[in-house]
Amino acid sequence: MKNVLVPTDFSRNAWKALEYSLHLFEKDVCTFYLLNVFQADYFTTSSLMVPEPGEPAYDLAHEQSMEGLEKLVDGLSLMNENPNHDFKIISMYNSVTEGIRRAIEKYSINLVVMGTKGSGDPENRIFGSNTIHVSDNCTISPVLIVPENALFVPEIKKEVVLATNFRYKCSQAGVNYVNEIANRFSAAIRILYIQEHDNLDEEQETNKEHLQELLGNISHSFHTLTNISVTKGIITFIESRGSQLLILNREKPGFFKRIFSRSILHEITKKPQVPILVLPETRYLPRLF
Repeated sequence: MKNVLVPTDFSRNAWKALEYSLHLFEKDVCTFYLLNVFQADYFTTSSLMVPEPGEPAYDLAHEQSMEGLEKLVDGLSLMNENPNHDFKIISMYNSVTEGIRRAIEKYSINLVVMGTKGSGDPENRIFGSNTIHVSDNCTISPVLIVPENALFVPEIKKEVVLATNFRYKCSQAGVNYVNEIANRFSAAIRILYIQEHDNLDEEQETNKEHLQELLGNISHSFHTLTNISVTKGIITFIESRGSQLLILNREKPGFFKRIFSRSILHEITKKPQVPILVLPETRYLPRLF
């Protein structure tokens, strides 16, 4: 049984992320937890005053949240007849990031799937502030970020790209997780290293060799781009090859935000539309599928 958490603000982008996850796990027995976090008028999640059930502002916001979730499930029942899929709803007063963290812990979530732009985000903020914040701060679960126009196309030959600087030692659990994701796409794994300056040092060479050993007979290949920035190199590689997924391994808090600015994310989400999977540190990596 797989447990997938899909936060929603009832926007088109949240729906596209849910739709993508349904295709990704089409053949798997899976429970999808649909989470809507809400706030109440005159209160914020950082306020010293916290609304409680029974207060008009709280009850109204909760009612609207539940109505939206129930309508969403009704819509799913009409378009998704997969007997392997079950849907549960979660309505919670909280911030988006804290609500997701609590849901992960309570429901043993294997993967969080998010759209890239919330209903209140300006058009030029392709990755909404909530998605960026969750990706950067959700250290206890993998997060799959689905661009607005991403499509899951099962028929074509696929590959997933693992971008690395070989500065961390990959674990067997991490490789297994990447391989399981690649299997969902029926895809080969391409390990991409961007060489901005010098050649690999001794530590990097050791970590690369270790990764090669862990990959074993898994379909994979190593690739190096030189004389190009990290972000531009990743974009160029993905666009030139039509890759289906970019995988980033979290090394430390803030890794995602430091590597990718919003302008770079805007570039990544141009054609092709490529989802990004951000993996947590190995100690938090759940058993996948």
